[in-house]
Amino acid sequence: MLRVAVIGSGPSGVYTAQSLIEQQTVPDVEVYVLDRLPCPYGLVRYGVAPDHEKIKSLQNNLRTVLEHPRAHFLGNVQVGAPGLGVEELREIFDAVVFCVGAATDRHLGIPGEELPGSHPATEFVAWYSAHPDAAALRFTLAARSAVVIGVGNVAVDVARMLARGATELAATDMPQGPLSALADSRVEDVWMVGRRGPSQAKFTTKELRELGSLPDTEVRVRPEELALDPAYLEPGELPAVARRNVEVLRGWAERPTAGPESPDARPASSPVRRRRRIHLRFFLRPVEILGDGGGVRAVRFERTAPDGHGGVAGTGEFEEIEGQLVLRSVGYRGTPQPGLPFDERTGTVPHLAGRVLRDGAPLPGVYVAGWIKRGPTGVIGTNRPCAKETALSLLADAPALAERGSAGDPVEALTRAGQRPVPWPGWLAIEAAEAEWGRGLGRGTVKLPDWTGLLEAAGSAGHIN
Repeated sequence: MLRVAVIGSGPSGVYTAQSLIEQQTVPDVEVYVLDRLPCPYGLVRYGVAPDHEKIKSLQNNLRTVLEHPRAHFLGNVQVGAPGLGVEELREIFDAVVFCVGAATDRHLGIPGEELPGSHPATEFVAWYSAHPDAAALRFTLAARSAVVIGVGNVAVDVARMLARGATELAATDMPQGPLSALADSRVEDVWMVGRRGPSQAKFTTKELRELGSLPDTEVRVRPEELALDPAYLEPGELPAVARRNVEVLRGWAERPTAGPESPDARPASSPVRRRRRIHLRFFLRPVEILGDGGGVRAVRFERTAPDGHGGVAGTGEFEEIEGQLVLRSVGYRGTPQPGLPFDERTGTVPHLAGRVLRDGAPLPGVYVAGWIKRGPTGVIGTNRPCAKETALSLLADAPALAERGSAGDPVEALTRAGQRPVPWPGWLAIEAAEAEWGRGLGRGTVKLPDWTGLLEAAGSAGHIN
């Protein structure tokens, strides 16, 4: 029997487990999917926006893998400082596959980035997604204007959450605290700003179009900024997604807009929330986040222009956009894993077909898959071939790995090492508690937002070892 630990229960981890379980060349592979959190599914649970129910339904597919008789989910297991190291894991398991994603945000590296009111967009996502590490975060949303720096799908998500009404979000699993804060939000203008042109934006067309379908929300695009993009007038040679994005943006730019202070046409006594505007801006590079002593007041941008080589260059012209809330969404970056080599330039672990390399030589029994392997690129489905490649490398190494032997029952070994694993029944108890919590609020399932609530639910029937 080959016992494999997969570190991380998001799509890359579960797809790796699936590839190992379903293969036919090495019989009786047992896969233990370890996660720091007591809940599975990674960014599908804690990164996908709550109103994207179709994408979130992917949890059902991941669930099928984790319920396989030879797959064992163990949450609440800490790997790395101050938890288990690579050598400790290799004493328990024949092989270890790290599927830990890219856990930190890239920085802008500009003055004022750490002012009160300036946050990584992922903190905002973690807050409204009920990530237990974000339980202490508070977003009062008293700002009138919010600036989202970045033009990828995460930027679109946070812009949409800022503009969407709490009535529509009440049907989701969003925790009650963020839902109440969004209900009280005073944000009227959301600015989503990119340093390059629309043809180089990283959002996908489906997510972009959603902005135009939000109730009581107007999307504004400046035709002159679209025209700066050399590909704007001749979009036919663009990749399909970029071409469709340009077409959507063109439609918005050509549509008449209401004045900046236009009131809603309905009577003042109507219970409808305030009208909001989403402004998509391009060719603006942030150079400073400005404060007024109590927090953020604006972002200063430099106008850029195409440099003729696929990039942009500064023009020396500057513009300030008012904002009392700034959300920075300029990409993810992997973090060093204790005991593993790390490439600071790419934010990944060096590897060859998933085998971790130290000084150019494979590190026996240690593998990577997902973003920590290839960087934060692709969509959820991209993890499938990535995971399969790593699984095939591991299976090719199986004869040598099995010779080493492992230390008895993995759950008992983890417990002896000071861990308190939450097994699959513990996760099912959390699910039941969230359904009950939602019923008490007159809603559907509502996520438990903190470590205490999650672990109490998991342990309610003795489901913590």
